[in-house]
Amino acid sequence: MPGQQPQDSTTDVVRWAAFSCVLVPVVLLWYGTSLAGAAGTALGLAAVTAVCRILLRRSERGAAAGPGTGSGGGSTRRGRHSGGNTPGG
Repeated sequence: MPGQQPQDSTTDVVRWAAFSCVLVPVVLLWYGTSLAGAAGTALGLAAVTAVCRILLRRSERGAAAGPGTGSGGGSTRRGRHSGGNTPGG
């Protein structure tokens, strides 16, 4: 089913990220990193994973809403200069 593809790929990305949140601290402990360092790394990875998951879900909802909706329209883009494209103009 074409509608399920993005959700499945997002779920896979989040699962791999969660797996790395567990695997990386274990490997760090294996190689002699302190428990505090490994725990800090685990918390940092978990925070990044959570933010990425939120952004992926928001992106999915925006894509499902269709083109022309939301705040991503290019017609409201404003440049740094309001003049023409010539230097000094």
